[in-house]
Amino acid sequence: MKTIEILENAKRVKTEVALLSTADKRRALECMADGIDAHCADILRANAEDMRAARDKTSIVMLDRLALDASRIKAMSDGLREISRLPDPVGKIMNEYVREDGLKICKVAVPMGVVAVIYESRPNVTADAAGLALMSGNACILRIGKEAYRSARVIVDAMREGLKASGLSEHTIALVDDASRASADELMRAVGYVDVLVPRGGKSLIDNCVMNAKVPCIQTGTGICHVYVDGAADMTKALDIIENAKCSRPSVCNAMEVCLVDNSIAQSFLPKLCERLASNGKTPVKLKLDERAYAIIGETENCSRAEKDDFDTEFLGYVAAVGVVDGVNGAIKHISAHSTGHSDCIITEDNTAADLFLRAVDSAAVYVNASTRFTDGGEFGLCGEIGISTQKLHARGPMGLNELCTYKYIVIGNGQIRK
Repeated sequence: MKTIEILENAKRVKTEVALLSTADKRRALECMADGIDAHCADILRANAEDMRAARDKTSIVMLDRLALDASRIKAMSDGLREISRLPDPVGKIMNEYVREDGLKICKVAVPMGVVAVIYESRPNVTADAAGLALMSGNACILRIGKEAYRSARVIVDAMREGLKASGLSEHTIALVDDASRASADELMRAVGYVDVLVPRGGKSLIDNCVMNAKVPCIQTGTGICHVYVDGAADMTKALDIIENAKCSRPSVCNAMEVCLVDNSIAQSFLPKLCERLASNGKTPVKLKLDERAYAIIGETENCSRAEKDDFDTEFLGYVAAVGVVDGVNGAIKHISAHSTGHSDCIITEDNTAADLFLRAVDSAAVYVNASTRFTDGGEFGLCGEIGISTQKLHARGPMGLNELCTYKYIVIGNGQIRK
């Protein structure tokens, strides 16, 4: 099907979707989950084809983003069922008051309309995005990269089968068949069809959408996430947090990319950091050291001098930049200059330093003594996310049901006229 036909179908059904009852949406999501469960073997076969095609062209950590197994597929269907049990955001009264003349003014949450998502090689995003869009009363158009198209095609077909079983239009969810750049450009220019565009992927994809989209676009995802180890840090706690933030899944946007260390403890802490990240039980992490860190560690098998752009790079792999700063103010200054506004963390036992960091660091999620890997819709109790917004207007951080709604004012009168 041509992209313009998909757009026209979504526009045609969006009012129908917006008017669905909570019960209708819950039933449809359950049926979509049943569809994914029923087609698990088909999804695995399609994913195996995607994996074979990508294996010689893609890094190991990026293959991990693409790979599905039975447990990941079950997590998709379980996620849809969890979304179905969330409170329905549509129609929620956000504010209301009655004027002296009796005029009642209500601010009420309503669906966006048609939500389009452009994403790359993570097929599990397909179910998250579709489920959250439906529960928030939106039609959803999905456009995935060619590396994961086969997997996403079967997932979408399974969910559409569930939609039909529940009595809803299959056009409530659609996957763009064309995985070329042309289809992404069509969605970016789809004024009058797409009400909001959410890009999920690497910096080039997000920058392209933000710079060139003619439709409203949410800036998401690029994660140059910092962990700052303060002079008052518990070093054991710091090493555990850093290892988790960097190594548990380095290909995702909430993984640590930069570690900053207070100069007062750098001499003792940096050797421990190098040792821990070199022997983390997975792949040794290559550390790019600034001049002050390099003066302490020097050149080793896993450590080298940082290059010009290393503190502005989302590595998405077993690489991290390491810098030495002068206290919490030095860390705040560095983060202000280099952060993408995603997730940043301080490790400290000093409440004053922690409070200053929380107030001064302007990111979507700011942590004290916890891994940045928690910046995730599921971990935040949203049962998934359609993206992690790094902008400030409308939505910020993991975007769940509430962030997929806008609002309108409903004004109830009894003949009042303005004087």
